[in-house]
Amino acid sequence: MNILKVIAIGVCLQPFGLTAQDSEIESILNEIEKNNIELKAMAQFIETEQVKLSSGNNLPDPIAGAYYLPFGNHSSGAYTEIQISQSFEFPTVYSARKRLNENQLLTNELHYALKRQDLLNTARKYCLELIVANKRLVHEQEWADNASAVYTQIEELYLKNQVGLLNLNKAKVAWIQGKFKIQQLKKDKSQLLLVLKSLNNGNVIALNASEWIPSIDLMNKDSLWTNKTLKDPWLNQLEQEKEIAKQQLRLSKNNSLPQITAGYNYQGIKGDTYSGIYAGLTIPLWSNRNNVKAAKSNVVFKETATHYKKQSAYLGFEKQYNDYQLLQLEFNEYKLALEGMNSEELLLKAYELGEISFIEYHMELRFYHDAIDTMLNYQAELYAIQSDLLKHNL
Repeated sequence: MNILKVIAIGVCLQPFGLTAQDSEIESILNEIEKNNIELKAMAQFIETEQVKLSSGNNLPDPIAGAYYLPFGNHSSGAYTEIQISQSFEFPTVYSARKRLNENQLLTNELHYALKRQDLLNTARKYCLELIVANKRLVHEQEWADNASAVYTQIEELYLKNQVGLLNLNKAKVAWIQGKFKIQQLKKDKSQLLLVLKSLNNGNVIALNASEWIPSIDLMNKDSLWTNKTLKDPWLNQLEQEKEIAKQQLRLSKNNSLPQITAGYNYQGIKGDTYSGIYAGLTIPLWSNRNNVKAAKSNVVFKETATHYKKQSAYLGFEKQYNDYQLLQLEFNEYKLALEGMNSEELLLKAYELGEISFIEYHMELRFYHDAIDTMLNYQAELYAIQSDLLKHNL
């Protein structure tokens, strides 16, 4: 398979800004593309189909036949005849079929590009989930460390009879919850790494970024759609189906032309020989009947279906883009509001200085902690939608 054709359609990785972590994700996607067993199998299948398509445009085999008739009542001696012939369709049929085969081959390559794109987009989503998971782990570890420190302080105060059992139990529960949350996040992270490992044919993948925040900005809707129509394999596939229908119509029209047979004939009777060329025509009066009409109808159907599918695709894209813009606005507002809140360090300092009680500290910290979780959920959702909107760049 000519992979360069697939690459020209839009295989080039064009991530969302080439930072070090972008390059790290790009490197992971390149590794998965190289190692993924499903993509390797599909590439091999397309190469097989290419050979099949090429062999389908060959000439039929030549025919050789001979007659030797020594028996019967005759006085002129045995009769001998030898004939070699070659049949072939009208020459324009082969050029029309060749163009059809080339378009069918390109369709197969678009199938590969689409499969590759979906697989790498899935892998990229997992990578972004890992980044968010790493952020959560950093945040939860800080929460657990603070909870452990506070629990130790409360325990000491409890032993001195300076705080009650209720405060001690709340501090202990907060510390235990932090430990359990970290264990769950590590489990989720391990699961993501296992999925990426399976996509990479069993080879381990490492992605430890946690400080990186990929850009969530997109180009304007019209420019993005124009870019998508040029690169997206699925949309290109729709146009390719129209072109194949037109090529099938051309081939059907050419199949209405006569088939030609040419050859050499030799005849011999009692020392007299005759030899010369042989020629014949096969006129397709019945075999191609209604084929042209059916091919014309198929062209109209493909054009209508392509228009409908592209229109539906644009409506889906427009809804997804608008949803993303709304979610991005909500995320930015939430992030701005969160920046004005007290951080864990300030809350802990206020508690240690006695400015707030443990109950107040615990409630404020829980509120802040939940707010961080909500922001990370927003971020994860934005990354997932962004990957879908921009997967044509993969």
